Amino acid sequence: MGADHIRTIASSVPSARVSAVYDFNRDTAYAAASPVGADVVGSAEALIESSSVDAIIIASPDRTHAELVRTCLAAGKHVLCEKPLAVTADEAYGVVEAEVVGGRRLLQVGFMRRYDPGFVALRRTITDGTVGDVRLVHAIHRNASSSTSTDDAGLITGSMIHELDTIPWLLDDEIVGIRVESPVVDGFRDPQLATIWTRGGVMVTAEVFVNAGYGYDVRCEVVGSRGTASLVPSEQVSTRVAGVDGVPVRDDFVAHFADAYRIELSTWAGEALTGDTTGPSAWDGYVANAVAEAGVASLASGVREAVSLREKPAFYA
Repeated sequence: MGADHIRTIASSVPSARVSAVYDFNRDTAYAAASPVGADVVGSAEALIESSSVDAIIIASPDRTHAELVRTCLAAGKHVLCEKPLAVTADEAYGVVEAEVVGGRRLLQVGFMRRYDPGFVALRRTITDGTVGDVRLVHAIHRNASSSTSTDDAGLITGSMIHELDTIPWLLDDEIVGIRVESPVVDGFRDPQLATIWTRGGVMVTAEVFVNAGYGYDVRCEVVGSRGTASLVPSEQVSTRVAGVDGVPVRDDFVAHFADAYRIELSTWAGEALTGDTTGPSAWDGYVANAVAEAGVASLASGVREAVSLREKPAFYA
C-alpha cells in the first residue's frame, strides 16, 4: 500500500513529493524510494522528526498505527493513516484524546471509498432524495485472496471495517447494532455476513469474502421508498471470445480504486499545505473500530450486539 501511494503521489499529486521512506525491510524501502529520488531513513521516528518531512503517510501493519499516529500528532505534523486507525476501540479513542489535547485536526484516516466517484454518486442519490427514504442497503466486498485478513477477528477489523465506515457515511446515520455470522464452522470463518441496524431504522447486509478466488469485487445497492441505486461496474470494454461474453474482473483492489486513492491523496496533500483537514477523522476511525469490536463479539456470541460509543468531543462537531 505504501509503495502504491508513493507511485500515485509521484505521478498524480503535483502538490506533494515523497522526500523520505521507512520500512523495517530496507530492501523494500529502497525499492519504493529509489524511483522517486527519496531518502531511506533508519526508523519511523526519524522519518516523523525529519525537518524535510511536512506530512506523513502511515501504511504499516495495523498493530502499529495508533502509536505512530500519536507520534505524528506530538510532532505537530499532518498524517494520513491507512485503515484501521487502531486494533481496538480503546486504542482508537486514545488517538482521539491526543488530537483533542493538541487542539488541531492533523489526522485523516484512509477510508478512501469516501473519495471514490462511484460511491460519491451513490451517496448523492440519497442526499438529493432520488431513492426516497432508505430502507435497506446491500453491500458486497470480495477479494481474490488476502494476506492480511487471515483470522476471524482480522477479517472484521481489517476488511469489513471499510463497510463499517462507508455505511454511516452513505446514510449520515449511526450504527447501533450488528450481528456477524459465517457458514464456515471450523477454521478461518471466511466469508462472513453482517446484518447491521442504524439509529434511523435502516437495515444493512454486508458480505465480506476475502478469499473468493475469482477477483476483487465491491458492490453496493441502496433500496429506498422511491427506487433503488447501485454502483455500476467501471469496466469500459466487453469482449466476446471463445464462446464467452463478458468483462474482466480485476484481482487488485488498488487498481479498482485507483481514482479514489488519487483523489484522496490529492485532497489530503492540498489540505496539509493549507493547514486544513476535512477527510475521515480520528473520531470516524474510532467509530469504525467500535462497530468492528461489536462485530467480533457477535461472531463469537451468535447474537446481535449493541454498539456503544463514548461521547463525541465537540472538537469534531
